[in-house]
Amino acid sequence: MTRGSPPAEDTPEQDGPVKQAVPLAAGGAKKSPARDVQEKRLPGLQKRAEGFTPLTEAMEREVSAALGKGEPEEILSSAFKLRVTREDIHTLRNLCWLNDEVINFYLGLVMERSKKEGYPSVHAFSSFFYEKLTSGGYRAVARWTRRVDVFQKNIILVPINLRLHWTLAAIDTRGKTIKYYDSLGHEGDEICETLLKYLQEESHEKRRVKLNVSEWTVHSMEPHEIPQQSNGSDCGVFTCKYAEYISRDKPMTFTQTHMPYFRKQMVWEILHQKLL
Repeated sequence: MTRGSPPAEDTPEQDGPVKQAVPLAAGGAKKSPARDVQEKRLPGLQKRAEGFTPLTEAMEREVSAALGKGEPEEILSSAFKLRVTREDIHTLRNLCWLNDEVINFYLGLVMERSKKEGYPSVHAFSSFFYEKLTSGGYRAVARWTRRVDVFQKNIILVPINLRLHWTLAAIDTRGKTIKYYDSLGHEGDEICETLLKYLQEESHEKRRVKLNVSEWTVHSMEPHEIPQQSNGSDCGVFTCKYAEYISRDKPMTFTQTHMPYFRKQMVWEILHQKLL
């Protein structure tokens, strides 16, 4: 797949084209002891997660058709100024690496659902955002929020592509926390600090208010605190599901074993442009 270019400086992140994602490092393929620790410490995790609504036969047929043969450039879903092709959907096949198109479209669905009553308000940045922020500084992304006040959102989701790995940062403006979610258990305090600095500059630029950083805390989630992957291909799915659960303020009741189900579920959700 051809890699796209990141959004222009005067364009919000949703308007930009989407780039090709990249796989996990080969080292991620080894079985992680964190998963064993996680399931021992959370004995009810597997049982609760198995309560997910199964896909019907009709839904399974739709998913299989989308994952089957066809024109790679055929557009299977279009929304949020994004288009998802059959080739993009095929990254949701088992053990394939998710690309930016799928990540961004899925987070668009999360944002769309957050508009409903009973859900926290959510803003999700594009997968280009963090890379653009770190390479060009605040000015490079200042216009990306010209149509949204992030401080009026309960939750801000930041998908991060570390070249060989997908992770997620979640900013909670209610509790004034920035948390880092990594399905391989790596520490990301520096990423959180970068985002806190971004919030400082955003607050000063857009609200003319000095952000009191002493009121904020950053935290890298430990392997025993969140579900962990045990292969080298599911980091993108973990990232999406972290975001989906966070957007509902729900505990993360899933494990590596649920990834094949989630992949099918995500195909159906993208095709129908709604979350189950």
